[in-house]
Amino acid sequence: MNMENICILLTYPVPEYLVQELEKRFRVFKFRDVASNPQLIGEISSSIRAIVGTSAWGADAGLIDALPKLEIVASYSVGFDKIDLVKCKERGITVTNTPDVLSDDVADCAVGLALATVRRICVCDRFVRRGKWKEGEFELTTKCPMYHQKNTVEELQVRESEYLCLGAPLKATRSGCSGGGISEKVHFVEEAIPLKSRETYFDQKCGVQGEHRWTELIRGQNCEEGQHVAFINLFVKLWNNLVPVCNNAFSGKSVGIVGLGRIGSAIAKRAEAFGCTISYHSRSEKAESYYKYYPNIIDLAANCKILFVACALSKGTQHIVNRKVIDALGPKGIIVNIGRGALIDEPELVSALLEGRLAGAGLDVFEREPKVPEELLGLENVVLQPHAASDTVETSIAMSDLVIKNLEAHFQNKPVLTPVI
Repeated sequence: MNMENICILLTYPVPEYLVQELEKRFRVFKFRDVASNPQLIGEISSSIRAIVGTSAWGADAGLIDALPKLEIVASYSVGFDKIDLVKCKERGITVTNTPDVLSDDVADCAVGLALATVRRICVCDRFVRRGKWKEGEFELTTKCPMYHQKNTVEELQVRESEYLCLGAPLKATRSGCSGGGISEKVHFVEEAIPLKSRETYFDQKCGVQGEHRWTELIRGQNCEEGQHVAFINLFVKLWNNLVPVCNNAFSGKSVGIVGLGRIGSAIAKRAEAFGCTISYHSRSEKAESYYKYYPNIIDLAANCKILFVACALSKGTQHIVNRKVIDALGPKGIIVNIGRGALIDEPELVSALLEGRLAGAGLDVFEREPKVPEELLGLENVVLQPHAASDTVETSIAMSDLVIKNLEAHFQNKPVLTPVI
């Protein structure tokens, strides 16, 4: 079938490869040119039979209404939140997207963002580039929760004879974590552990995430029933003057995934290779999955250290990650978003990072792209990307080819390959 006279409206931005392939087959009008020429709009509006959209530009109700002959919207994107699906259904317009071909690259990038955030790779890179390495070693990394003091705080002087438990004050050493004296400034704080009466206690569990064994917590003295290892009350003043820095390890962490679709499943597969425990939240439980399912996203956040956001954006999922979810994840938690910016309540995310209620974030997408909140630019515990998770040469070509195949199938009266509706 000759398709050279079929008119297609091409939105922006798309790869040059896709532009060239479309122009070989169809009569292509670029939205940038059309939008700046009112006369051209009037001339072609009754001729356009297809729109090629992107994650940034799709087809809203106004554009659809202006094109009476529109038959198909082929999106160069896995997401279709920029397309008015209700209007398309009303008009009987076919909608396609480009799933599967980008899942691996996006999942790779998601794990990369997590690693870059928790291991502070970008911070280390800047440390070397700025010549700081010549002045001294980079600060210690550890697999335990690490905190930086916001202000100078006087050391708490506590007489050892009054307190039997030495577990809470810990300090960093090159070999990991070891017990520190009570009067030392706290750099690591572990949760309280109840002890049995008159028992010398050694914590045989391994660290916060099973990586380090703690040293002796009580030095031979007796303690009363219910005594706690951690000096939670004693160190409130210090705790309030500490800002969390990322946990500096990815392996073995508890990972939560919001949206266990193609991309979410690909992230889970990669995280498993790092020894992570996987749980997820979706609209419904996946019968084929053996991961732990949480029907409530707050419960998911409360039971993981790294939260990957990978679901589709819709009215029901907008701001699915809100203040309650962020607070449930807590000051040791990391958020990685490779879905859509509006999945997260961005002002709440910024506030949590600034206030120390969240340890860090790896962000590929933002709520008002290309605008990025100014506050994020100065934070070293945040890794930022320009919505580029799927941007590899191989994936770009594969996505472009899928757009072409969907258009060709439609105009040859064959079933499209990846229908949305």
